[in-house]
Amino acid sequence: MTEHGYTTSFTVANPPAEVFAAVNDPRAWWMTDIQGATMQVGDEFSFEVPGVHYSKLRVTEMVPDELVVWRVIEGRVQFVADPDEWTGTEIRFELSEHDSATTLRFTHVGLHPDHECYEACSGAWSLYAGDSLRTLLTTGTGMPNSNPDEARFQEATGDSA
Repeated sequence: MTEHGYTTSFTVANPPAEVFAAVNDPRAWWMTDIQGATMQVGDEFSFEVPGVHYSKLRVTEMVPDELVVWRVIEGRVQFVADPDEWTGTEIRFELSEHDSATTLRFTHVGLHPDHECYEACSGAWSLYAGDSLRTLLTTGTGMPNSNPDEARFQEATGDSA
């Protein structure tokens, strides 16, 4: 975690071009039912975990093999008092190459520990932007839609897909 928001990072043996391509395929590591395009600046996409979370994001920056930035233009986190906590935040993927390896630094700018969703949301990012994306790069298969907290919350609220 930094003063800017939640951060996690990892290093893999993959070249930056492979890491960049994986980041831009969030259906392979985050949510399989993402609607919309994710490949170039200006693209907009959305996803929903019924009863838990809805987000619409826009790709705002992209530097091949170095940087991808998404802005949350609409977000509803349904298990907190302020469901708009994500709206206006920024999700950054920064890539750097060194010693035949690539480090990916993920930051959700604006996701702070004082936000009600921080614990659940940072845990989900650890799973998706950390474990699932890294597993996609190292094994060829990510773990999208794999957060057990989402399923438990849906069961508790009676709102499952």
